[in-house]
Amino acid sequence: MFNTYTTISGDTWDIIAYKVYDDEMYMDVLIKANLEYKDIYIFPAGVTLVIPEIDLEVSDTLPPWKQGVIADE
Repeated sequence: MFNTYTTISGDTWDIIAYKVYDDEMYMDVLIKANLEYKDIYIFPAGVTLVIPEIDLEVSDTLPPWKQGVIADE
């Protein structure tokens, strides 16, 4: 996992969350870890953000193609 992320021009919180966690729903985790940038909606290039580690749990109720599991044939 990433420790930091340096923005490119046009990045938004949800785009960054998708890039680092594969899920835009974790943007709140990023904002809480980088409160000094909470009022920025569209980032300029070159802002370094802290990327906290999180446990990405896979639900057993998801279909195999959403779990990243390939079913045996």
